[in-house]
Amino acid sequence: METEFIYWRHPTPVGIKVEEVSGCEQKHGEVWRTMAMQIYCENGRDGYREVGHLPNGAPLLHNEETRISITHTGHLLVVASLPKTPEANLSEFSVRTAMGVDAEHCDRSQVLKVRERFLSPQELTMIAPDDVAANVIAWTAKEALYKAAFVPGIDIREGLRLLKLPTREDPAGLAEIVRSPEEAPHPMELYTYTSENCFVTIAYSPMCAKYSRR
Repeated sequence: METEFIYWRHPTPVGIKVEEVSGCEQKHGEVWRTMAMQIYCENGRDGYREVGHLPNGAPLLHNEETRISITHTGHLLVVASLPKTPEANLSEFSVRTAMGVDAEHCDRSQVLKVRERFLSPQELTMIAPDDVAANVIAWTAKEALYKAAFVPGIDIREGLRLLKLPTREDPAGLAEIVRSPEEAPHPMELYTYTSENCFVTIAYSPMCAKYSRR
C-alpha cells in the first residue's frame, strides 16, 4: 500500500534524538531522498532547518551547534542528533560529539558475501557466517562508527572494533574506535532498533552530550 510521507521524532533510551521520514513508495532514488530531506527540514521546532556539510563531508545544521548524523536506505531517512554543544568544535573529533547512525534492510543477505571486507578475523569468529540479521547489524554498526570517527579512510576492519554486537533481544552493544596508533582506543556504545523493516544502529561515545533518557 502506498503512503504519503510520514515524519516522526522520538527520543531513544540512550539519550539521542532520532527523526525519521518514510513512506511515499511511488517515488524513488534521488527524488525520494530530496523530498524526504525537505520534509525533515520543514519540521524544525524553531522553523526551517538547513542542512550543509563540513569539509570532511559530515552533515551539519547551519547556524546550530548541534551534531547530526544522517542515513538513508530505500524509503527511510533517519537523522540522529545530540543536544547543542557550544563547547565543542563540530569540525573535529570530540568525545562530546562522537556519534553516527546507519540503516540497512533487515534481510539484505548480500552482506554475507562481503563480510570479510568489513569484519576483522576476531569479529568473523564472533558473528555466524549465515546469520543475516547479525551481519546486517554489524554492517550498520561499522558504518555508524565510521561516521563517528571523523577519520577518512580509517581501516573499517581494525580501526572500528566490535566488542559486543546488539541483537533484536538486547539492543545495546559495545565497540571502540582506534583513530591512530598514537591514540588510545576510544570506547563507544551501540544501540540498534528496527524501523520500516530496517535495522538502525547508532554509535556514540559514552561521554557525548545526551538528552534526558526516557
